[in-house]
Amino acid sequence: MKMKVKNSHLGESPEATKLKVKSFFKRLFTVFFLFTIHYSLFTLSGCGYTLQGRDMLPFTSVKIGRIENKTFEPKLEDKFQKALADELIRNGIMISKSAGHVISGTINNFSLKPLSEKEGVASEYEVIIKAKFFLTSPDGKVKELRNSGVFTVSFSGLGNIENIVAAKEQAAETAMRNLASEIRAGIVYGI
Repeated sequence: MKMKVKNSHLGESPEATKLKVKSFFKRLFTVFFLFTIHYSLFTLSGCGYTLQGRDMLPFTSVKIGRIENKTFEPKLEDKFQKALADELIRNGIMISKSAGHVISGTINNFSLKPLSEKEGVASEYEVIIKAKFFLTSPDGKVKELRNSGVFTVSFSGLGNIENIVAAKEQAAETAMRNLASEIRAGIVYGI
């Protein structure tokens, strides 16, 4: 004689309970999956974020024209040209001497501003760089590129003079990379 075992509190067989549990987890997975898809779609489309492919770029190559350094800080134009070339190449825009579009501009101000002091000596500085950059199209139209104004990076002024100078150099390079990133954004997004 075969006996069926029932859950006394539910009045169901173990097979029915297994099916219900399996069905529950299947529905839970489906809801989670759909939620994840919808959340991703709404997040990517709702915040203004768009995926930019190479075919969406306004052009594929650019020439870096004259970058003039009107400050007393040596080699800023070289640091900026390197940072700009790296940023553009990383984002799919090639650098070419024969390109129709040309980026040019001036670095007008480089200053150090003490942010805090310790025992009468500046312990933290801020590097401020003011610049203006333009994009000239093949038909001769000139457009000022967005956010090419003030770029600020702070660094610690503690330690010996060699450490402070090295920190200042690193902060200047960071500011140049930030500036290059803004120039690239102005080109890619046309703002």
